[in-house]
Amino acid sequence: MALSGCASTGAAPVQQVMLPAVDLAPRPIQTVQVRPPLDPTGQVRPELMSRAMAALDIHHRRIPSRDRMYLVDFTRFSGETRLYEVNLESGGVQAFRTSHGRGSDPAHSGFAQRFSNVRDSHMSSVGSFVTAGPNWGPQQGPNVLLDGLEYSNSAARERAIIVHGADYAEPAFLEREGKLGRSYGCFSLAHADLQAVRDRMGEGRLLFALA
Repeated sequence: MALSGCASTGAAPVQQVMLPAVDLAPRPIQTVQVRPPLDPTGQVRPELMSRAMAALDIHHRRIPSRDRMYLVDFTRFSGETRLYEVNLESGGVQAFRTSHGRGSDPAHSGFAQRFSNVRDSHMSSVGSFVTAGPNWGPQQGPNVLLDGLEYSNSAARERAIIVHGADYAEPAFLEREGKLGRSYGCFSLAHADLQAVRDRMGEGRLLFALA
């Protein structure tokens, strides 16, 4: 009696399957470039930093230079450092003192309390500015021009709101008076600080001020 099983009596021909060739050559390792965190020491108020980063995107057509930006925290006392140069490539931050307008602080308390975009108000303005290049004027000497990008500072060029050096922003004035003097709305720095940042501010960079 024949036994039935799994094997057939007639062997089927074996089919050969051609597998694709495998490239065993070593491939270069792809690396993802991760930028260092901004402001690792936490000098800048978080709201100011986040608002400034948003402004870079909002005004991207007017702000082509993205290596540095400049932030001003008008909630701080004038005798404290409150203008920040943020290196967007390394994440590092340098801080400087800057004055506010006499109209923003009529009692000369050292704190800016009111802001305006109106000519002859002698008040500081807030919002997004773009640097318009180093300049020189007969009254203030070397400076950096600014253009306002928002309704809160659109008259900056008309009002001659600039970044310049001033004796009332010098360390000696602060030591004597306990606070910086007041401008007519300009961002005034100590002369040495202006010299340090003037060329770096250059043209096409964000300056963002917040109260």
